Amino acid sequence: MAKTEKTTRRARPAEPLSPVLRKRLAARLLDWYSRNQRDLPWRRTQDPYAIWVSEVMLQQTQVDQVVPYYQRFMNAFPTMAALADAPRDAVLKVWEGMGYYSRARNLHETARRIVEKHDGQFPTTYESVRDLPGLGAYTAGSVLSIAFNQPFPAVDGNVQRVLSRVFRIESDPRKTPALHQITTSAQALIPKGKARDFNQALMEIGALVCRPQPKCEVCCWSNDCRAYQEMPDPAILPLRAVKKPRPHYTIAVGVIWKGDHVLIARRASSGFLGDLWEFPGGKLEANESLEACCAREVREELGLSVDVIAPFMSLKHAYSHFSITLHAFYCRYRRGRPQPKSASECRWVSIGKLSDYAFPKANKVLIEVLQKQGRRPATDMRRNCSRGSGVRDQRSGSVGLGV
Repeated sequence: MAKTEKTTRRARPAEPLSPVLRKRLAARLLDWYSRNQRDLPWRRTQDPYAIWVSEVMLQQTQVDQVVPYYQRFMNAFPTMAALADAPRDAVLKVWEGMGYYSRARNLHETARRIVEKHDGQFPTTYESVRDLPGLGAYTAGSVLSIAFNQPFPAVDGNVQRVLSRVFRIESDPRKTPALHQITTSAQALIPKGKARDFNQALMEIGALVCRPQPKCEVCCWSNDCRAYQEMPDPAILPLRAVKKPRPHYTIAVGVIWKGDHVLIARRASSGFLGDLWEFPGGKLEANESLEACCAREVREELGLSVDVIAPFMSLKHAYSHFSITLHAFYCRYRRGRPQPKSASECRWVSIGKLSDYAFPKANKVLIEVLQKQGRRPATDMRRNCSRGSGVRDQRSGSVGLGV
């Protein structure tokens, strides 16, 4: 439908959904979905375990990125019992690279809970599902509706955006009043006996059509969308609070050599990147050199004395809530027995065995370079390595200015 210029009309109060409007919206959406749905591996099954895994992965990761990880995860852990029986390290290793590792830990813990308390069968009541660790209202609604066709709403970010525009909800959908209105509307729209297809269709139109910059001219709901009919730019909705600037940290880490082995430390289970392995190090303090930061962090974290020999490499990496510039240094072990203080454990590992451990993405870049070298650096590495101290930007794969 072609859009003509229009001025913003005054927002009308929210009105109850009439049976006629509910029926029309559902019919048009389901018809659109039948012709436009993507062929995704988790849509070829009604196994609640597989659907649950996919929904957890999709919460923080784009669909095209999820597909290979989902297939790898399901190959490694094809059943609830297989996941429950797996060691935590094996689960983290399969998850490695997708980020938000608390999702993997919650999946593992929840699988064990389901095996222990539900005989390995995914529960079928809303209350039982919500009682499981890591399963909020969205995940409960999505699994129960998609796997069991139960009429529960599944309100993710896509659905919030779509319904904020359709019903012209001019407040932040993450806040309780607006979220309640959206959830109530999503529930009311579900046609009897079609929760499975309807919820997937609603998420799909948000992903493909009602995007942050919407394609209103091809939307099956444009005739009934209040934002499209009443506002000059539907992309104004949903309203969001202004984001705070993302902090940036400078990090120094040590690649500590002892013979042909390097030292790695495991992060504590609780907190950011829990249970992953890393090269020891931490944040740069005020008026501190990078080399001094590296030596101090290794001493504070592991109780070791090291010589910081030469720069190895630097890179930039962005997480969801902050970004870092990571500077890695070759270090030589001097004395002391590794005593994990802030870390949960530490190990001396040969370069070839580093791939057996789950590391954050930034550390994996260091490992790839180390393994290409295939050996301990030469004694004159200070001269050799100082030439390659540019900063690699992981987001683009380019090498930026040296720091």
